[in-house]
Amino acid sequence: MLHLEASKRVTRASARRAAPVPASLVRLPPAPVSQPASLAPSLPTRHVAPLAPGPHLPLPGAWSRASVVSRASHGALPEYKLTASAPARLAVFVSGGGSNFKAIHAAIQDGRINGTVAVVVSDVPGCGGVTYAQQHGIPTITYPVVKKGDFAGQGLTAAQLVDGLKNTYKCDYVVLAGYLKLIPQELCRAFPRAMLNIHPGLLPSFGGKGYYGERVHKAVIASGARFSGPTVHFVDEEFDTGPILAQRVVPVYPTDSPKQLAARVLKEEHAVYPHCVSALCDGRIGWREDGIPILWEAK
Repeated sequence: MLHLEASKRVTRASARRAAPVPASLVRLPPAPVSQPASLAPSLPTRHVAPLAPGPHLPLPGAWSRASVVSRASHGALPEYKLTASAPARLAVFVSGGGSNFKAIHAAIQDGRINGTVAVVVSDVPGCGGVTYAQQHGIPTITYPVVKKGDFAGQGLTAAQLVDGLKNTYKCDYVVLAGYLKLIPQELCRAFPRAMLNIHPGLLPSFGGKGYYGERVHKAVIASGARFSGPTVHFVDEEFDTGPILAQRVVPVYPTDSPKQLAARVLKEEHAVYPHCVSALCDGRIGWREDGIPILWEAK
């Protein structure tokens, strides 16, 4: 009986599908009725703020070393060309071997950076970075005053340092390349948004007083972090707290020693720091209204 009823239903359904439908009975689905605003689904709207410079982010043409040739489309970086200008004058600060200083100097010599090292400043007068500068005819000065050792009594006060960089060496920018002393307030105020530092970790993690060199890499490995890398940032009056300009990322392997990780990070340091110094010298760094720097790529 159940099989018979099922068979009848199938037969009726087949007949309905097979029978032609009169055109007068064909109905299209109704057009969608727009919902009142109060009933419409509340979906988040993605607002893409254009990066075209405004009052808070000046056009590169307003900077000393670049000029805009056409306005960018919505959300894109402006196109511009660099104009010929005198090389920027750099003061480079070192405390050790100066490998980042050497990388910057090499980039100047091969034309990647439109600048010149006007003077090298160090708190360790006999360090490798100072020796390298002397071998290449670059003037060197000591800051701060050395308190002990063979160079005791040598060095400048903060006021003398600022006066020397501004008036004697005519420096446009300050670049810290492994300098371990806290920068004096007077220098920060004399070079606002004109002083860069490189740190061997991904700030804001693993930074601050006491975090330098191998100490950073030991802390990264001990934390279990899977990534590390250098950070280039502007300098303020504290250790490693200035606005971040650029970062590079390298993997951290479970079997890494601090020296192995340091070598991997240092390779990226030597690539990213000259890249950032080049942008600084070209005037290719703008600022958002919230104080975040933006590096414009060279065209």
